[in-house]
Amino acid sequence: MSQTEHLITEAKKVLRDNDLGGYTVPTKGLYPFQWNWDAGITALGWLYIDERRAWTEFEMLFEGQWKNGMVPHVVFHQDSDDYFPGPDQWGVKGTPSTTSISQPPLLSTMIRIIYEQSMDKELAKTKLNELLPKLIQYHEWWYRERDPESTGLVSSYHPWESGMDNSPAWDDVLARVPQVQRSYQRRDLNHVDSDQRPLKEQYDRYIYLVDFFRDNEFDYQKIYDNCPFHIKDISLNAVLQRGTKDIIYLNTLVSESYDLEGLEKASSKADAALNALWDQDKRVFLNKDNALNKSIGIRTSGGFMPLYSHSATVEQAKMMADEVKKWLVLGPKGLASTHPLEESFDSKRYWRGPSWLHINWMIADGLKHYGHDDVAEELRLASRSIIDQSGYWEYFDPITGEGCGGSDFSWTAAIALHWLL
Repeated sequence: MSQTEHLITEAKKVLRDNDLGGYTVPTKGLYPFQWNWDAGITALGWLYIDERRAWTEFEMLFEGQWKNGMVPHVVFHQDSDDYFPGPDQWGVKGTPSTTSISQPPLLSTMIRIIYEQSMDKELAKTKLNELLPKLIQYHEWWYRERDPESTGLVSSYHPWESGMDNSPAWDDVLARVPQVQRSYQRRDLNHVDSDQRPLKEQYDRYIYLVDFFRDNEFDYQKIYDNCPFHIKDISLNAVLQRGTKDIIYLNTLVSESYDLEGLEKASSKADAALNALWDQDKRVFLNKDNALNKSIGIRTSGGFMPLYSHSATVEQAKMMADEVKKWLVLGPKGLASTHPLEESFDSKRYWRGPSWLHINWMIADGLKHYGHDDVAEELRLASRSIIDQSGYWEYFDPITGEGCGGSDFSWTAAIALHWLL
C-alpha cells in the first residue's frame, strides 16, 4: 500500500470512529459533542465515504437551530462528562441542548461544494431544497442581531465564536472582561497537555462571558450594547461573506427560490466594509476592537481570509500571496495561525501559532480564485507534508510539523480527503 492509500484509509477510519450515529465528534474525549464549523468541514470528508451521511451531518446540526435562526456553536445531542462548559452551564432551554453563541458560518459554502461534487444529484437536489431555508434564516440572524446598525460587518462576542479561541489578537479585548468568581473544573486538560491549551486567566473570562449571555437572557440588543468582549473578526466576516454569496447562488438552483433582498444588500456592503480593515504596511487584513474603534495590530492567518471571501482587490491578493510565501519560510509546515515574528507567537499553543489544515485549505482556495495557483500549491504541499509526517492531529507546530491537541481529528482527516489526497 502506498503512503497516499494508507493516509486515505486512515482518514476514513478517523471519520467512522468519530461517528456517533448521524453526527461526528471532532475527536473522542476532548470534544464529545457536535461543533458547528467542524460539522461543515467534516461533511466534506464524508462526501468521499457516503454521500447520504454527508448530508446527515448538516441535518443533525440544524436540529439545534434556534427559532431566531441562530445555529449554535455546539449541539449537545447526548450527555458527556468529558467537556466543560456542558449543557447545564449555558442556560439554554430546548431539545437538543445547545450553547448560546455561534461560529464562523461556513455551512452554506460546504453545502455548495457537496452539492456540486456529489454523484447522486437527485439526493443533492432534495437535500438542498430542505436545507436552503435554514441557511437563509441563519445568515439573516447574523445580519439582524450581530449588525443591527447595518455597517456591513457583524460583531462577535466570545473568543470561542471566532473559532480561533486564544488568538493573541483577542488578548487586549479579553483583558477588559472580568474574571469569573465562581469555581469550575476544566475538562480539556484531562486530554491535552496544558502547554497546548488556553491559560486559566483566559478560561476565567470565557466562562464569565457564558454567564453574561445567560444573565442577559440572550437579548441581542443588551448584549450588543454591553458585552465587554466585542470585536469585528475579519475571518468570521469573510466566512460569512463567502457563505452569503454561495446562498445567493444556491437560491438559483432550488425548486422554489426565496426573496433574498436583505442578504443581497448585506453582502453588497460587506466587501467594502471588509476592505476598510486592510493594512497596507502589514500586507494583511486586521481584526477590529469595537470598543476602541481601531484595528488590532496582531498579524494572524485570519488576515488572509478575505481571499476566501473574494473580497480583496487584485493588488491586495498579490501582496497577500507574496506574504504567504514569506510566512511559509518562517514556518514551513503550513500557515502559522499567528505570524512567527509576533512576540505572542507560540508554536504549540492552540491558536497562538499552530498550523490548522482547514484554514490552510480556505486560504489556498482563495489564492486560486485570484490566479495565484503556484502559492496555493506551495501551501497545499506544506500541508501534505504535515500529515505525511504526523497524521491526523487537531493542529500542528508550523516549524517542526509535530501534531498537537487532539489526535484522530475529524476535520483534519476530512480536509486531507478533500484537498490533499
